[in-house]
Amino acid sequence: MRRFARLLERLVFTSARGEKLRLLQAYYREAPDPDRGLGLAAIAGTLEVPNVTPAVIRRILEPRVDETLFALSYDYVGDLAETVSLIWPGGVGGDDLPLSQVVERLQSAGRETIEADLAALLDRLGQSERFALLKLATGGLRVGVSARLAKLALAEYGAQPVEAIEELWHGLAPPYEALFAWLDGRAGPPSVRRAILFRPAMLAHPLEVDELAKLEPSEFAVEWKWDGIRVQALSLGGERRLYTRTGEAIDHAFPDVIAAMDWEGIVDGELLVVRQGEVQPFDRLQKRLGRKAPPAKLLADNPAHIRAYDLLEVPDRDLRPLPCAERRRRLEHWYAEARPARLDLSEVFRVRDWPRLDAMRADCRVAGYEGLMLKRLDSPYLAGRIKGHWFKWKREPLTADCVLMYAQRGHGKRSSYYSDYTFGCWEESEDGRRLVPVGKAYSGYSDAELLKLDKFVRENTLERFGPVRAVQAELVFEVAFDAIQPSSRHKSGIAMRFPRIKRIRWDKPAGEADWVTTLAGLIDPTASEKGAVG
Repeated sequence: MRRFARLLERLVFTSARGEKLRLLQAYYREAPDPDRGLGLAAIAGTLEVPNVTPAVIRRILEPRVDETLFALSYDYVGDLAETVSLIWPGGVGGDDLPLSQVVERLQSAGRETIEADLAALLDRLGQSERFALLKLATGGLRVGVSARLAKLALAEYGAQPVEAIEELWHGLAPPYEALFAWLDGRAGPPSVRRAILFRPAMLAHPLEVDELAKLEPSEFAVEWKWDGIRVQALSLGGERRLYTRTGEAIDHAFPDVIAAMDWEGIVDGELLVVRQGEVQPFDRLQKRLGRKAPPAKLLADNPAHIRAYDLLEVPDRDLRPLPCAERRRRLEHWYAEARPARLDLSEVFRVRDWPRLDAMRADCRVAGYEGLMLKRLDSPYLAGRIKGHWFKWKREPLTADCVLMYAQRGHGKRSSYYSDYTFGCWEESEDGRRLVPVGKAYSGYSDAELLKLDKFVRENTLERFGPVRAVQAELVFEVAFDAIQPSSRHKSGIAMRFPRIKRIRWDKPAGEADWVTTLAGLIDPTASEKGAVG
């Protein structure tokens, strides 16, 4: 357990990608089986520890720590796992329990025994190990390592292509002993059911305007960039799966799509909600994301649909090595023969010069598109974000001046700073104008600006709500965002898509910030009429 705890601590305080890779490889090399596989699973987000929730953690702490002391500590630290690991009484850390023993005890505990088992483990561990245990159990490590980076470290450790590891990944399960046996050279590649495996997605680079001059228009196909979620629909040998672009299985949330996949192949496309032949705004799709058992009315009101971009495989043939233009030709032929329900083809067109493309991009917001995709005609389907092959050119963001309302401590390196900001705009009420929240952001500012923002929050706090502080309505953010959509979950009635702080307006009076009515006016009233299905 101590080795895993040290790994997390070092990852938290290491920003360099190369150093994170080195730390991960050292852990893979030094930790024994099955501990190293369980550590990998915790970092990659594939380790499940049922029944350990924040409520359970709070309940076992209540009889041990004064309530006021906990509240003050939690307010200062801002992270539940870190607070409990620091304030837990006892726990001198005399035992170095194997990670596998800790995980086994938690996974085997039922709801009746989980509190006693978790408390007993915390009593036996030191502060660093307690923190690692609580982070592992609640699934919120936040150490600056993505699942992709963990796999890259595996690839370098075992001298294997990362694509080979990603191909196998979804057919494997913790503690990954067969995977490590292969990477250590003690066995061949793990045996998996390839038919149900996610194929690593090809991703696009953001296109900068000055890059256009270096590209030749005749070498690219152009498609609209739709505002849904990228998916991979797999239907082979009687098996059906629906994956996100990161390989997360979402079959349970979209049974209507799965039921319609009575064809053979693997299709890469965009998941949308389509009613009466018209693509609906993203918020309609959002209602279904994360649902384990969507009710019949939700399915009927928000019917899902795939807009196909690419054909990756057909029975007995992997098409990914073929050029993009050839895969598109085969996709069109496949579609003409299969005539699949709940699926159509993305429109593809060519441009002779970049000014024409720029004009198309300028029309994207009016037309209801998120932007444009450029795909090199001779590109094979390559896993990851390979520069020079696919580009995404998103429409220009919208902006609004908003007032900082609440601040919350961040995570990892930012756990000591108020770095997550909720901001609002003005609306009229019976008692005059008031601020109501319209978004939340934690990016778009420099480290130097973070220090100034943190100082502002501390000096202008009005109230405290656990780790959250309400502040004086004095500081204005210029916020960039992709779109405004209606939202019944927000008091303002609207929600921003992908908000980020563009500029801190230290010079602007809060009274001059924007109104909710102004933002509501940015909702496209014809959004549901765009993108008709042919």
